Amino acid sequence: MSRFTLSAVAGGLAAATVIGAVSAAAQQTPPPLADAATASQSEIPQTFQPATPDYDYVRREVMIPMRDGVRLHTVLIIPKGLSDAPIILDRTPYNASRLTGGGSSVHAEMGVRQGYGTLLQHGYILAAQDVRGKYGSEGDYVMNRPLSGPLNTTGVDHATDAYDTIEWLVHNVPEANGRVATMGNSYDGFTVTQSLINPHPALKAAVPMMAMVDGWMGDDWFHNGAFRWLAAINYTLGQEGGRAGGPSWPTACHDDYDCALRAGSAAQLGERMGVNQTGFWNQLLRHPAYDEWWQAQAVDKILADQPLRVPTLWVHGLWDQEDIYGTLAAYRATETKDVDNDMNFLVAGPWMHGGAYRDSGANIGPVQFDSSTSLYFQRHILLPFLDARLKTHGAPAQIAPVSLFESGINEWRFQTAWPTEAPTRRLYLQSGNGLAFTPPSDSGPAFDEYTADPAHPVPYIARPVRGDDWRGWLATDQRPYSDRADVVTYVSEPLNEPVRISGNPQVHLFASTTGTDSDWVVKLIDVYPDEYYLQPEMGGYQLAVSMDIFRGRYRESLSTPKAVTPNKPLEYKWALPAASHTFLPGHRIMVQVQSSWFPLYDRNPQTFVSNIMFAKPEDYRRATQRVYHGGDAETFIDLPMAQAQP
Repeated sequence: MSRFTLSAVAGGLAAATVIGAVSAAAQQTPPPLADAATASQSEIPQTFQPATPDYDYVRREVMIPMRDGVRLHTVLIIPKGLSDAPIILDRTPYNASRLTGGGSSVHAEMGVRQGYGTLLQHGYILAAQDVRGKYGSEGDYVMNRPLSGPLNTTGVDHATDAYDTIEWLVHNVPEANGRVATMGNSYDGFTVTQSLINPHPALKAAVPMMAMVDGWMGDDWFHNGAFRWLAAINYTLGQEGGRAGGPSWPTACHDDYDCALRAGSAAQLGERMGVNQTGFWNQLLRHPAYDEWWQAQAVDKILADQPLRVPTLWVHGLWDQEDIYGTLAAYRATETKDVDNDMNFLVAGPWMHGGAYRDSGANIGPVQFDSSTSLYFQRHILLPFLDARLKTHGAPAQIAPVSLFESGINEWRFQTAWPTEAPTRRLYLQSGNGLAFTPPSDSGPAFDEYTADPAHPVPYIARPVRGDDWRGWLATDQRPYSDRADVVTYVSEPLNEPVRISGNPQVHLFASTTGTDSDWVVKLIDVYPDEYYLQPEMGGYQLAVSMDIFRGRYRESLSTPKAVTPNKPLEYKWALPAASHTFLPGHRIMVQVQSSWFPLYDRNPQTFVSNIMFAKPEDYRRATQRVYHGGDAETFIDLPMAQAQP
């Protein structure tokens, strides 16, 4: 086997003789081994000069001054050769250096989220910035910093920081064309919404994806008053346990359900984990109800009072496990201002949190969508939307005001608005655990009964409950719960024709409890045929289409909790998350009702206490629950029916 000589590696005349016989020089006696003294010296040079890879982009790190003198760490990723290029600005609490890859690849698109890679390949500059108080940025950190006003007297907020950052970018990035779009997911999506308030003139577009909008109504921290305690603790530790990320809590149980069950109340667990040292955790403990503190920070309410100045593309995930409420709420709050229907756009896809720009979008676990929905969004909706508004010679975007994915039939729908004013259809619970579009007869029992025991709550995913199962949990099989004694299940006959829903199903639950407080969970489920030839492993699968929880103490007022009258049928009304789905012929529709969803949500003690965060062990008591479906107490779900396609 021929080999390279040292001279060939170095170049020069000898390179012409690298193939062939071994040279005479190579046959000489090798040099003697070093003596002991030489061998004992360190082989690590005192100063190592790393080689410089041939990157296809320029990476710049700058400190951008804000109006109060605080400087924010910003990373610019600029593909080589770019000029007259627009800038995408992502303001994040999650480490701008990590978001931009930290130089881990010589190719710009390989170190960033998939959606940003698409934009870098098509002539965009990416600017990622640490929000004030996080990672490389100066200043103080406040979770979801309120706008300047009664809750923030500093005179600076995310709106002013976005404005000052854009002002710097348009004057200090020579490769740029002076046009900027803000874009980001989750908390970063929240910062995008803030850039819409008194926006900079150079802000030509905004793309808030699955944004944190209202942490009490249905985003990260609460859903209709029920507290997502473990997520709140872990997230707060990560955000406020240190400027560069907080401590990770060591595991003590293979099954999170076990450790959470032993923890007691939210306040007790927070103290044990040390999160009570942080400002935001204590705010959560002080504000368990939807009081003025929450309402003043609700982004949809804030934007409803603002003029619509910046073209905005709202991106919603239909199976978003973290922020399934806020994007649609903000879109609806601003849609009424879009008189010509050319400023406010919506995309709703079959995505988990962040799935629109970091996954293929072809599936969630075993649930298949028959195409790469995320890539479709990036190439055929996001890119044309941005090009038209940011490129110097961008072509007009031929995209619909609403792009809506309809699961079940797995097709995109294109509409002028969503949800639309469409007829609803009542789906009634029936005696004998039936479900039908006709009111129940008076012949059967008027209610079903179960025992809700805080010592044995219903898990939200199959045990063992592990954090790595979190992302796709909303689409997990609901069969493990349909035959539990503390879950009542109602199921229709197999469908003879498709049932298409589009919008928020509205729950009208008549129920009673022997306690003085109670949680109610309602799930709307698509039951696959027992055998499913297109995907045999999906036979009998119970796919949750829309489901959510409601804390009973807020039945009369979200801001003022009140004890539930025991043993009295009461009506609980709330909206389930918006769905766009077709129940196909041969499938069945199912509804499950239960009183716990653990450990995703804290346990309701089922005894009314003034602040549930501080419930004591003796407050947790078993209760007998009744779900009514007859007489004057007919439980039903109002299904928003999809309009026929033209």
